[in-house]
Amino acid sequence: MSRPDITYAVGQLARYLLNPGFTHWTALKRVFQYLQGTKEQWLVLGGRNQPGLVGYSDADGMTNEGRRAISGFIFQFFGTVAWSSKRQEIIALSTAEAEYIALVYTSREAVWMNRMLAQLFKLQTKPVDIHCDNQSAIALTKVEGFHPRTKHIDIRYHWIREQVKNGTITVHFVGTDDQLADIETKALQPYKVKRFSDLLGLR
Repeated sequence: MSRPDITYAVGQLARYLLNPGFTHWTALKRVFQYLQGTKEQWLVLGGRNQPGLVGYSDADGMTNEGRRAISGFIFQFFGTVAWSSKRQEIIALSTAEAEYIALVYTSREAVWMNRMLAQLFKLQTKPVDIHCDNQSAIALTKVEGFHPRTKHIDIRYHWIREQVKNGTITVHFVGTDDQLADIETKALQPYKVKRFSDLLGLR
């Protein structure tokens, strides 16, 4: 609940609770080794100037068993306040589609969190900035009407277009090296885990 850096690993291992194998046991021990080496780290809030609620959205893992991509998001509000790593409900036909679906998941959370923060702190509701590292997915959020590349996507996923049009959320491009949600969608190299953990506020 306080370690966004292991959410992806825990989610992957949880899929094999009923029938674990030696590979899963080895992976579990690696997670415990990592936690042992980082047990002094705490998720710290505050200390950073931030204009408001900011989100990061990513998707990866279409080569996984079942070909379902993993959606991940991170939200920061003077520190990391929400995160998720979850298999998508449908099988995406392209990377852009998987990223687009992840953006929808992230946007739903953004709208809810924005309203909650506005009520808690009596803040004026502002557009939530969401960062995505896929230009094609960003372009799809701004397309109106029919488009050949989206004709097979369930209409419920086009909800994001209305939110972008209304100004409830804004979607921006961010490079892969600065995509915080990357840590929620795949296993990363140690130097990236360390860098992202620091950016997430683990001290």
